[in-house]
Amino acid sequence: MPLHLDSLQLKNFIAIVEVGTFSQAAAMVGRTQAALTLQIQKLEDELGCALFNRERRRVTLTQEGEIFFGYAKRIVQLQWEAYSRLKEPDIEGEIRIGTPEDFATHYLPQVLANFRKYHPRVQLNVACDLTLNLIDGFHKGLYDVILFKRDPQLVKSGIKVWREPLVWAAANDYQPEESLSLVLSPQPCIYRARALAALDHVKKPWHMSYTSPSLAGTLAAVKAGLGITVLPANMLPPGIHPIQKELKLPKLADAEIALIKKDNLSKAGEMLAEYIVQCMEGKAG
Repeated sequence: MPLHLDSLQLKNFIAIVEVGTFSQAAAMVGRTQAALTLQIQKLEDELGCALFNRERRRVTLTQEGEIFFGYAKRIVQLQWEAYSRLKEPDIEGEIRIGTPEDFATHYLPQVLANFRKYHPRVQLNVACDLTLNLIDGFHKGLYDVILFKRDPQLVKSGIKVWREPLVWAAANDYQPEESLSLVLSPQPCIYRARALAALDHVKKPWHMSYTSPSLAGTLAAVKAGLGITVLPANMLPPGIHPIQKELKLPKLADAEIALIKKDNLSKAGEMLAEYIVQCMEGKAG
């Protein structure tokens, strides 16, 4: 029987590899865990081998899964490259992009680099800022496309690009305190608002020990032991680990990144917006 692979199947497989659990991957791609599990079982049956070692909390790739992972990313990448070059091979112009710094640092560089490789005549102008500042700048006409953090239960505008659990995080040698020392971005920051609301809800005492508008400053302060912070689970750098269970801290709602584009966007802007969404569906960029 010939093997038939569709891009959605491949992107879902890649998503599981990237986040390490079926539950997180299901939330990210907008499917139930049962549906995602069934899809992977079907893929394994077609390939005639197991792709994952299923452990209690996380899944890891088997030797065959490692081999297939490389091919899956290449296939998805080639699909987009063929589509992109045939649909709009000669697009050009400037695209003004606004994005949160952590998302830009962790996920966007390779996505944007690949887009530029396919469309060398497009000029990208990227700016990083806090979400509320990005939204304000977008309404003032400063950006063509923005990526912004949102609470999906409160904000429905935009196209969902990416979702991941938020965690409390601290340096590996952090010493717990009765009153939590917090290291957070200044207002307006969604992660800051969520952290303070969650702590106040359970009446957990806290004080602000360090405020930084940059991700680099926040991570440096946390690594120095000045306090704990809030980060997406998949963005924890070496030397920083989740600390929620250890300190019995309240659970935080998932992080969600959405995309908004202006009306009458140029062909180049439309192609970039579509490419970002396609890549982040399975983190295939």
